[in-house]
Amino acid sequence: MAQVELIMPKMGESITEATILKWLKKEGDKVAVDEPVVEIATDKVDSEVPSTEAGVVVKLLYKEGDVVQIGKPFMIIETAGEDVAAPEPVHAGAAEMPTAQVAQHTLKTDNGEGRFYSPLVLNIASKEGISMSELETIPGTGKGNRVTKSDILNYLEKRASAKPKADTIEVATATRQPVAEPPTVLRQQSQQPVIQPSTEGNVEIVEMDRMRKLIAEHMVRSKQTSPHVTSFVEADVTNLVLWREKIKDKFFQREKEKITYTPLFIEAIVRALKDFPMINASVEGDKIIIKRYIHIGMATALPNGNLIVPVIKNADQLNLAGLAKQVNLLTANARANKLSPADIEGGTFTLSNVGTFGNLMGTPIINQPQLAVLATGAIKKKPVVIETPSGDAIAIRHMMFLSLSYDHRVIDGYLGGSFLRRVADYLEKFDLSRDI
Repeated sequence: MAQVELIMPKMGESITEATILKWLKKEGDKVAVDEPVVEIATDKVDSEVPSTEAGVVVKLLYKEGDVVQIGKPFMIIETAGEDVAAPEPVHAGAAEMPTAQVAQHTLKTDNGEGRFYSPLVLNIASKEGISMSELETIPGTGKGNRVTKSDILNYLEKRASAKPKADTIEVATATRQPVAEPPTVLRQQSQQPVIQPSTEGNVEIVEMDRMRKLIAEHMVRSKQTSPHVTSFVEADVTNLVLWREKIKDKFFQREKEKITYTPLFIEAIVRALKDFPMINASVEGDKIIIKRYIHIGMATALPNGNLIVPVIKNADQLNLAGLAKQVNLLTANARANKLSPADIEGGTFTLSNVGTFGNLMGTPIINQPQLAVLATGAIKKKPVVIETPSGDAIAIRHMMFLSLSYDHRVIDGYLGGSFLRRVADYLEKFDLSRDI
């Protein structure tokens, strides 16, 4: 028999710890591979962690409510394998140390009993401006009256619908006090007069929903982090347009998938990223982290007007049919609100197809911590001067603008411009005789 430690898996790039919500197995229980053993909460999502081994639970290393660091063991399982190496001893303090850390997630109710709040619930409460006293009034449907994600979102929906009409709404910036901002920011604010928008006349005040607030924060943070530079090129994509028109019906019959321009754009981007790997990178302090994997995010507009960026993992390992299937699947799931946390994490480069809205070009904002984002404009027929063996001629061609916004801390004009030109070259030199 052998004893194996189950390790708390990585739940996302920015997540460093998870809180034990509920043990699904107790000591002495049998467990199968991929069977959920514990319910956890992070500041982004609540989820279950499956077992990576089959056997019998020997020891639970933490109590419900404890905080576990990512990469640390949380359970010991006895398996049927040979005990070739004894596991490292579990120190007595290992299960006790996180208890102090979880204190920040435990509040006292009116009757003096401790009430648990998961990091996800606390994060939502913080972003929505819910005070601790207000949080205590929210009824909980979880174990021990715990407030779940659904509870707090339902509360927010009811609170928003119960707000006074526009003529009595107070402007949030005039009433809400800044929290933990640097003194320099506070001084700047105090020197500037507070300008309140007028609510007189024919106006409407719309409260931002949670996703719009998160998008706003992300965009502002990106502009504050990266000095943005945007370069433009115009590409003749006539061959690409003619090829797609020629094969789209055959492609659908064979793959049972529609082929849009997006997978064709992604294919060209992947090839150019291999030529210029410095674009496929991020910055940590004064270090540049070049990614050897290529995960392409694609900005997707939702029916409610918000934006989300699902990610095609290892896009460089997919052929055109594989890219088309991933694009269609992620787009459908995004619009049906079926994306998982893993579907929107880990991107190394982003594509924004502003041509979908009929726009000729755009200056997109970098999706942190990436270094660049490319926007593709609408494809338009235009008269263009082309070179022929008998001399220059004017012809009607399918033309498209591409724009690349990039982080000038790392990418200078030569690198950014060369990469953008390379993407355009791959699109312009598309092989009309290519098989699907």
